Amino acid sequence: MKVLFVCTGNICRSPTAEGVFRHMVEEAGLGQTITADSAGTHNYHEGDSPDVRSCRAAAARGFDLSALRARKVSARDFHDFDLILAMDQGHFSHLAAMKPKDARAEVKLYLDFHPASRSPNFGSRDVPDPYYGGPEGFARVLDMIEETSTALLAHIRRKAIT
Repeated sequence: MKVLFVCTGNICRSPTAEGVFRHMVEEAGLGQTITADSAGTHNYHEGDSPDVRSCRAAAARGFDLSALRARKVSARDFHDFDLILAMDQGHFSHLAAMKPKDARAEVKLYLDFHPASRSPNFGSRDVPDPYYGGPEGFARVLDMIEETSTALLAHIRRKAIT
């Protein structure tokens, strides 16, 4: 199972999701079965490391994002990945519009996997962009990503591996 996380510039939300999810996959002993990557809908930061604030927030909880580098999502990704997860509805629309007709990847909203997503009180289906805010925004995003990645891994284990 190959999973791709997508946000705008691939320096905050999607690399955090990739790093957290990869860590969880390795901890579960599934690194040979499940792989993860991340990309952006735009090439604003191509080749750059994740935002230092994302790296700090992640490192404080034991997740290492230092080896990750930003890249732009490509048409090839729709053939190489099984699941492409958009961090917000704008990314979802962008991905749906660029998905080739013969692609195998399923495109979904990342937060659709959050454990509370089916609750009428859940609210937005978007992981908020912390880029223009302070450290509390990065911590909030990391909370959402940890909760969602735990549920995503459980979903994949139930559906794809067993």
